[in-house]
Amino acid sequence: MDLKQLTALVTVSDVGSVTKAARLLRVVQPAVSRHIRSLEEEIGVRLFERTSQGMTLTPAGEILTERARRALLELERARAEIRPDRGQVQGIVTIGLLESTVEILAAPLMESVARRHPGIDLRLLSAFSGHLQQWLDDGAVDMTLLYNLASTPSISVTPLLHESLWAVAPPGAALGDVGSLTWDHVTRQPLVLPVAGHGLRTLIDEALGTAGVEPTVACQTNSMLLQKKLVSSGTGWSVLPAAGVAEDVATGRLSGGPLTDPEVSRTVVLALQRGGRIPAAVEVVATEVFRVTRRLVENGAWPTARAVERRD
Repeated sequence: MDLKQLTALVTVSDVGSVTKAARLLRVVQPAVSRHIRSLEEEIGVRLFERTSQGMTLTPAGEILTERARRALLELERARAEIRPDRGQVQGIVTIGLLESTVEILAAPLMESVARRHPGIDLRLLSAFSGHLQQWLDDGAVDMTLLYNLASTPSISVTPLLHESLWAVAPPGAALGDVGSLTWDHVTRQPLVLPVAGHGLRTLIDEALGTAGVEPTVACQTNSMLLQKKLVSSGTGWSVLPAAGVAEDVATGRLSGGPLTDPEVSRTVVLALQRGGRIPAAVEVVATEVFRVTRRLVENGAWPTARAVERRD
């Protein structure tokens, strides 16, 4: 098993075609086919189902491709770290962002890392908290934002900030003009909510139970973008973290404001795996995450957020 075989495996799995993979790798098609065939012979199982629609991974192929992708990434990281020193921290760093923080955090973080540490290749992945934690466990990300999570034997967690949940409605509702938004007020409207089992939905259900109110659920979805689109179209109101709707409220695409009675907040944390050597590039990006989030809180760009003091 060699790097050319693993590269061919991952590329064919990504594009679903030997011909397309050969074009991307800038080699002839028979070479890619040969790498895949020799890999299958070495392992003793079929890695792809070959159909008229293209190449589809078998269950065995999915397992090997996941491991191969990780191995290739680690080699790429090693090359970046040991490249001749240009007087700056270098390397590849992959960070997971909660979907609700992407609009407010992604661009400032990228700009700050590029300006202060141009030798770092920063890669951003976005998902819900459960997926991000799994990616951290699997090594697919070097660090990730999560919420309401304490440190575990395998994960080191440092709180960044506390932020409130907001009621979100179509622009005409003018929630910003309402003195106090209670859960009773919100549940008079049909609600567009995350699906059951989602971490945010758990917070919402706990608050509804404390308030003693029963909502009418118009729709459930696993997409925050879809939640906002449905609210904007008048399907119902919703409840979302402040970071996820700050820009929409500021530009008038939605109206919103923090909920009270009970007030509900979540703690956004930065999580890294425990054990092993932490590359310098990962350490400086973690510092930039703290720096940027604090700046966003202090200048009011992250509404109703309260920074947590960092303890080194």
